Amino acid sequence: TGFSSFVHLNSLPIALLKIDKSFVGGMELREENRKLVHAMINLAHNLHLEVVAEGVETPEQLALLRSFGCDQAQGYLISKPLPLAELVEYLTFGASQQVLVGEVS
Repeated sequence: TGFSSFVHLNSLPIALLKIDKSFVGGMELREENRKLVHAMINLAHNLHLEVVAEGVETPEQLALLRSFGCDQAQGYLISKPLPLAELVEYLTFGASQQVLVGEVS
């Protein structure tokens, strides 16, 4: 919706917090963004929420998110948006599985 409020984190039945791509995209260049993303992940985990970061476009962003303990990532680094049939094929046979499997430590 373009804004967020901490009040809603405890009052809504949510299980996942999504970090906007505007924060993720600036992590490599701005220390403030790195600190904010790390703090958001910590806050979410303290509230027993999973975290998904959107707009992941570089291996460096993915590495930072992993180091912060981010649970999930989405973005063009992993795949462009796909129609359902192509998504099934990608998940079954996708060559970019190396991004998901090859870099997990």
